[in-house]
Amino acid sequence: MADGLQDEYTHKTNVGVTVLSQSSLSSRLVRYSDLKPCLNAFVDTRTPGSDTKENFTIVGPGVSENPDQHVHIPEPHGFNIGGARQPPGCLNSQHSHNTAEVFVVHSGQWRFLYGVDADDAYVEMGPGDTISIPTKMFRGFENTGDSTGFLFAVLGGDDPGKVTWAPSVFELAEQYGLVLLEGGRLVDIAAGDTVPSDAKRQQPPSQSEVEALKTPSPDDLAACVAFANNLEGNEASSLLAFVQSGSVSEAAVITPANTADGFTAGPIKGWWKHDFNVRRVTLSANASISLHTRLEAEVVFLQSGSLTVANSDGEQVTMGAGDTLSLPIGMARSWSNSSETPTVAFVVRGGDSPQAPTAG
Repeated sequence: MADGLQDEYTHKTNVGVTVLSQSSLSSRLVRYSDLKPCLNAFVDTRTPGSDTKENFTIVGPGVSENPDQHVHIPEPHGFNIGGARQPPGCLNSQHSHNTAEVFVVHSGQWRFLYGVDADDAYVEMGPGDTISIPTKMFRGFENTGDSTGFLFAVLGGDDPGKVTWAPSVFELAEQYGLVLLEGGRLVDIAAGDTVPSDAKRQQPPSQSEVEALKTPSPDDLAACVAFANNLEGNEASSLLAFVQSGSVSEAAVITPANTADGFTAGPIKGWWKHDFNVRRVTLSANASISLHTRLEAEVVFLQSGSLTVANSDGEQVTMGAGDTLSLPIGMARSWSNSSETPTVAFVVRGGDSPQAPTAG
């Protein structure tokens, strides 16, 4: 790792400077079983129907309104990684973001609802499906299945800003003792907290602000979803040059523009800024990919199967379904699936046009 890249791995927090090891894989692996949820991350978390959701911040600060939200990997990547786990019938209330918000369905059946009152349109999604929701529009999501479901989330930028909530969310929150302050801080009145005398309460968006966050057309919304069954491997992917055994497929999911690693824009391009790519990588039984390095931060989320990732020092970690691994710029890494069943991973790479990998 070049010394000039050191700042890539430094993140200032309220307790000082945290630097993750640039060579250790184990320090960059977050097991699904080790995820630490926040049960009151947002102003809607006491609203009946939304009070059983769990929010996770895996990479970067996220958009939580609770300063006690646990961040697993605070290091900046150029994007944020999070998650949401909800039991059947649990609803995430209508809100808007100023940066990209992407969800990959890991488990469960989900309905994504559009519009300030959640009645403009909706789309149904299941495991392996991906949605990138346009910025500056109201959206919410509900677990419509019969078991607990988990969503893997990607937010654009190191600082994705704060959430804009629908007016109805504020009304319900105050009924249940939660107040949101300007700047995004949550005050729990019901727990005995008080609003500081010099603080200002966040006001609901005005009617003109609501109108500015209107839902795009049905055709535009349809272009925001990539269903798992429609994804196709790209034979021009530069990753395939490193396949040692078995078969490997890399499919585009979110590709804002034509890229240097062999992909054309699509299927999700977006007219709003992403600054990252999402790909689906599938390894057949006993497939392997030799050591290679990248010029972008890369985060791997394992959808299904088993994946062993090793570095040039001989350290290796084996991921299970739901695990997340952060791979820094310049670290040589190899992938292998030693099982008898296929492995499916979703990969987030920084930038609109990731470069081709080079030999590790």
